[in-house]
Amino acid sequence: MRNGQKIRLIDLIICLSDAMDFIDPAVVDHHKQVAYIAYSIAAELGLTPKEQKDLILAGSLHDIGAFSLKERKDALAFELRNPHGHARNGYALLRLFEPLSQVAEIVRFHHVPWDHGAGREFRGAEVPFFSHVVHLSDRIAVLVDKKQEILGQSSNICRAIRKKSGSMFCPELVDAFLKVASREYFWLDLASPSIQTILSQRLRSAHIGIISRDMLGFSELFSRIIDFKSPFTATHSSGVAASAEFLAGKIGFSRKECTAMRIAGYMHDLGKLAVPVEILDKPAHLNRKEYNVVRHHTFYTYRILEPLAPLHTINTWAAYHHERLDGTGYPFHLRKKDLPLGSQVMAVADVFTALTEDRPYRAGMKQSGAVRILDEMGSRSALNGEIVALLSKHYEEIDILRIRAQADARMKYREINAART
Repeated sequence: MRNGQKIRLIDLIICLSDAMDFIDPAVVDHHKQVAYIAYSIAAELGLTPKEQKDLILAGSLHDIGAFSLKERKDALAFELRNPHGHARNGYALLRLFEPLSQVAEIVRFHHVPWDHGAGREFRGAEVPFFSHVVHLSDRIAVLVDKKQEILGQSSNICRAIRKKSGSMFCPELVDAFLKVASREYFWLDLASPSIQTILSQRLRSAHIGIISRDMLGFSELFSRIIDFKSPFTATHSSGVAASAEFLAGKIGFSRKECTAMRIAGYMHDLGKLAVPVEILDKPAHLNRKEYNVVRHHTFYTYRILEPLAPLHTINTWAAYHHERLDGTGYPFHLRKKDLPLGSQVMAVADVFTALTEDRPYRAGMKQSGAVRILDEMGSRSALNGEIVALLSKHYEEIDILRIRAQADARMKYREINAART
């Protein structure tokens, strides 16, 4: 892993929005479309590049707090009832990552209607003007029928938005949108498969180091969004990240490699954003169909991260965590010779955490039960036996680290749940 590698922040954000949109075809590209509309309105208003950037980021993340498919689908209705819960969730998540704190404020109020100017405040708090930009952009995007030719819809969409000027939307923003909407390229860009490229070109400057404090914080944000869908997964990635980092250090990984391992641990279940919460919360063993849906998640993790070339090593460590040395794992059925050592570490950390944490259908195992299963998997070459032996040798130490990491994640989960009420 080369030192000093950097990745564009917008590419990470788009990666995350893609993961959220994988949950159902009805919401595919929704975040990117909102980001593009918000950028277009901002450019028409002559806002600064920094302001345009913040709106692209806010648009790309505005529904980050909608944890279930039902919440996402409900948000596609043009006029919503009680839409502020997922906005508060998004705010609570994003403010945990300091570089996105301003974006968090925009997301917090992105469903507040203009209400003839009364929408400048909401429940005693000042509403950022940019929240109204995202609100308008979001409502424009939900009016687009992805199954129909885009130019033929433009006049009806403009008519619907104009009708709500003053009541739902700020008139100044509606006027800016209507000017943009008079140009065919706007609609063609909006429906284009290249919309991600368009957004990336508008936000070239912001980069973060692959092995850096910001990247670690961003990957932890990923884990919160992944895990906080369900109380039964709310601490899983934190436990895996802490366990994998510890094991990596014990087998001789460098400090930077250990940090990369922690980042991979936070991101290893990214594909679970496409798994319905009803399956994650099921208080019994899954049936075959449900189990197959869960098995999609490692494939999605790999494909979502694959376009981000600087994250290749982190991706393989993360996405191969259900591969097994004897080729019986999934989804690629790789064998030991094809599995990086980091992937083998992640597999052990994931099994260890899964065994020792509480699940909907059972309590977490004690040391003897967990070690017995890990040893059995090591003896039949499903897991790396040397890494399993290392874990067993340092079991009390690694278990304390796991428990502390998961307790911290649980506290943040409760804080966000409290913010919803």
